[in-house]
Amino acid sequence: MRTMNPGNNELKGSHQNLIRRSFKSLKLTPAASMLAVLFLLVNSSVFSQLLKLNDQEYFETAGVNVLVFSNQYNGFFFDEKTAGIEIIHHGVRTATGGAVRLQNTPEQWDLVPSVVERKADKKNNSIDVVLRYEEFDFNSRINVTSEDNAVVISVFLDKPLPAKLEGNAGFNLEFLPSAYFEKLYMIDNIPANFPRYPSGTTKVEAISNKIIQFAGHSTFDDRGRGEFIVPQPLATGKTILLAPEDPECFVKIKSMDADLMLFDGRNLAQNGWFILRSLIPAKKTGKVLSWSIAPNAIPNWIRTPNIGFSQVGYTPDQEKIAIIELDQNDTHLATASLFQIQQNGEQIEKFRGEVNVWGKYLRYNYAKFDFSTVKETGIYYIQYGNQKTNSFKISNDVYDDVWSPTLDVWFPVQMDHMKVNEAYRTWHGAPYLDDCLQAPLNAQHFDGYRMGDTTDTKYKPLERIPNMAVGGWFDAGDFDIQTGSHNGVVSSFVDIWEEFKVVRDQTYIDQKTRYVDIHRPDGTPDILQQLEHGTLNLVAQCENIGHPVRGIVVPELHQYHHLGDAVTGTDNLPYNSNLKPYETDGKSSGTPDDRWAFTTRSPFLDYQTAASLAQASRALKGYNDDLAERSLVNAIRLLEEADESMKKPTDSENPFMRRWFRGVDVNAALQLYITTREKKYADRFLDRIWALLEEPLEGLEFGQIFFASRRLNPALKAVPYMDDRYKEKLRDHVAKFKETVDEMDKENPYGVPIASGGWGGSGSVVNSAITNYYAYKAYPEIMSKEDVIRGINYIFGCHPYSNISFVNAVGTRSKKVAYGTNRADFTTIAGGIVPGVMLLKPDFLENKDDWPFLWGENEVTITGSAEFIYLANAVYDLLNQR
Repeated sequence: MRTMNPGNNELKGSHQNLIRRSFKSLKLTPAASMLAVLFLLVNSSVFSQLLKLNDQEYFETAGVNVLVFSNQYNGFFFDEKTAGIEIIHHGVRTATGGAVRLQNTPEQWDLVPSVVERKADKKNNSIDVVLRYEEFDFNSRINVTSEDNAVVISVFLDKPLPAKLEGNAGFNLEFLPSAYFEKLYMIDNIPANFPRYPSGTTKVEAISNKIIQFAGHSTFDDRGRGEFIVPQPLATGKTILLAPEDPECFVKIKSMDADLMLFDGRNLAQNGWFILRSLIPAKKTGKVLSWSIAPNAIPNWIRTPNIGFSQVGYTPDQEKIAIIELDQNDTHLATASLFQIQQNGEQIEKFRGEVNVWGKYLRYNYAKFDFSTVKETGIYYIQYGNQKTNSFKISNDVYDDVWSPTLDVWFPVQMDHMKVNEAYRTWHGAPYLDDCLQAPLNAQHFDGYRMGDTTDTKYKPLERIPNMAVGGWFDAGDFDIQTGSHNGVVSSFVDIWEEFKVVRDQTYIDQKTRYVDIHRPDGTPDILQQLEHGTLNLVAQCENIGHPVRGIVVPELHQYHHLGDAVTGTDNLPYNSNLKPYETDGKSSGTPDDRWAFTTRSPFLDYQTAASLAQASRALKGYNDDLAERSLVNAIRLLEEADESMKKPTDSENPFMRRWFRGVDVNAALQLYITTREKKYADRFLDRIWALLEEPLEGLEFGQIFFASRRLNPALKAVPYMDDRYKEKLRDHVAKFKETVDEMDKENPYGVPIASGGWGGSGSVVNSAITNYYAYKAYPEIMSKEDVIRGINYIFGCHPYSNISFVNAVGTRSKKVAYGTNRADFTTIAGGIVPGVMLLKPDFLENKDDWPFLWGENEVTITGSAEFIYLANAVYDLLNQR
């Protein structure tokens, strides 16, 4: 998102046009004129404003922020492109990853430095950061100080580089490719285009020269040749100008000593950035490297206001409030207007109202524009000053089918073990028909999975587990099966079926032939078929492995980042250790590419799966009676076995996971009671639920609001199955929860739990809105409809940073890119809901819509998408009193 107000566009134009008119009078050739313009832009006063260290400990002037390790590499997913020295340039983060790195174009799983120490010195306008690579006993110190309109970055060493790092260690700074597409750079006065598609040169070196990646894994499949790829620079010099023709993202960088080298990281990985790099000299100490970085600051720049509103529109009688996000140097206007577009195309002002100041949240100021009094059906837009939003509708049918792309398209595309077709397009073939292998003992997987010192199964390490090539969904933007997520989806689908009776049928699903055809009805409600598909895999785990597993995922890193057809993720042949790699007998293969099952048992996962299977058995009864019966049998067994496991002392579960799964046994008891109506389950639920609810809430930060919502859910779901005394006793807890919900209006102007970590908060917003819905249905005198609708309005565009809908292909303007399995094509899969805005500390909320590869902002998950379908139906239910 590039944000410039009209005044800034005029400034930009007047600055360049004055120069162009001057050279036009000299009658130079177009090429010569362009070079002359670039020369003057570089040498004029375009870099005119001073950078100063502010109270938030980053360098700031109007239009430019330079962050110095405000965000650090977390060591879990390594390089997430959200750490190191970063530049926020006229409202857009265009640079990241400024640090001492060990490769020309580091990939996600390459080693990252840890921060030993960070000191900000406001008096001297400088920040010092000490970085360490533990693997090489190597420390470096980076000093960043401001000098007028630039920051000077210096690298210091107390000891010379370790021999292994000579020619490898250097200072890198990465620039966002999408910010520089269709622009030029100039290095030592030689201009060139930024490549739209990676086209730089590479060379191959022996694997012995390669710096190790995480835990010895490799992102590169060398086919057994013992080599790896080394990208070569696009250009080399002492001074580089990035996009000098565009004042919004013009940056001048000069090296005082070593050469600057420009690389294209996309030669190795589609999520790579343009990288500027200087090698650290060998056998030197003290100051070994210095750069001057001068991002252009447009004088008096003010960010264009972001008018947040619902891109799907509003029903006539619902509350309609737009939230206006303003630059801290901007002055809010007193009024805003709502215009209606007539049938002849004429635009008339239907309402003019006050703009009420809310206050400051993070780095921006906020105000609200309430146009709830407008109820006439039609097409509208909001005008604030000279700024107009895109059009949206006011209509009774706004929420009728906003969820249908999620069920019609997104979930079919995510179906594992099936060929998925849509009209002329095949999304993927039937993948992973090679079942899976028992993960080795003590395996440490790059996606966070771990094995203990026993398999907890009857299988030996790397032994094939049969009958697992059935059902399930790809968890998110990769191709693993994550059981916890499956449980959430199965639970949501049952809730949707039981509470809303969604009978939409737009997908042909044939389990026998493993074939799915989108937009083709087959006479069966899609929600039941999807529920069956997820349940098939859960039951297969319980029956063939013995219990639910944490995940089933490819073993090699070069498989994990696969972006093609899922069917090519493996050779689809069972592994045969008697054959050589890449050798096959037609029935099996010597290539160990089969997915691994991480089978370390967890009682929390057993409880969660028991609840989901108990639910599934109800909904599947009468549709697939055999699967329904097997689901119930396994649900009862898992509850009993988890109870026995909980009697044994263990420290294998970390505190966060214990908190995350807090109360899952309560929900399992509830669901088994609803399914079987056996009193013992009701007694257990009632014995446990009150202790769970009475745990104190400490503060109002996102995490505790989220957990409060999660633990209240089963209590609210139980209301229809309990007596009046239960409902009355629960009332006080709901009243306290309502107070917590109302406090969110003081925390941020949107009144929803906005995430403060490394993953956007759409999921928590949806989950909280669902809890509010259950509370409203049971206690309409305590909760309000708006407590529910506020959450879906946020998802549909009334949120920070931009006003696009976070649901792909839903609303007038929605996400153009997302982190799905097709992310390399810079597009989306219709119906998926992205995580949304993510906080980059200390105060910058971001959701990029021109770069799909930031999973914390753009990765769609099965759990979040299923919950969105539920919430959309819940809002429809509220507004239509279904």
